[in-house]
Amino acid sequence: MPDRVGLRIVLAEDAALLREGLVGILERAGHDVVAAVGDADALQAYARRERPDIVVTDVRMPPTHTDEGLRAAVAIRAEQPDIAVLVLSAYVAESYVSDLLDSTPVGGAGVGYLLKDRVGHVREFLDSLARVAGGGTVVDPEVVRQLLRRRHDDGPLAALTEREREVLALMAEGRTNGSIAEELVVSEAAVRKHVGSIFAKLPLDPASDRRVSAVLAYLRG
Repeated sequence: MPDRVGLRIVLAEDAALLREGLVGILERAGHDVVAAVGDADALQAYARRERPDIVVTDVRMPPTHTDEGLRAAVAIRAEQPDIAVLVLSAYVAESYVSDLLDSTPVGGAGVGYLLKDRVGHVREFLDSLARVAGGGTVVDPEVVRQLLRRRHDDGPLAALTEREREVLALMAEGRTNGSIAEELVVSEAAVRKHVGSIFAKLPLDPASDRRVSAVLAYLRG
């Protein structure tokens, strides 16, 4: 997996000032921004040409400013599943999030979805970038909450109790068992019991990390 520094990155952001600011942050952290573009077509072209370690992209881009960036990210993963993708947006675009998560290969490149106005520190952004490049899944807690509010009570998640859903939502935020126990004011042993029950109830991929597989099942709904 790529190291924390020295990642080759293709960046897509249509706001010129923000794009240049991100380039500066990434390069000062030791990364190589091989392309910084303002539209989805250029994003796909440079991803194909440069084969970066990770793509960082906004969602709303020209020409319609709807979901071009996210659709481009899904297309890149379909063609090059070894490229990690970190979505950095002001919006939760539910329609293609499941497609992006479904593109995650076992033991392969990771995916992330962060909201711009909730990234409080540069270090937080860089840490998330490194985790995704290393094969992890990083999803902003607000994205998780919005997806949960929009989700119907059906499918495999219907088998979970309300407490198990709470535990799984916190798992989706990247929390450890200890952190979940603190949040819910229960013992860590109780959290481990709930996690075990979640694993037993969900149809998980036996070849993958069960915790990651459970989180992906949750986010896909």
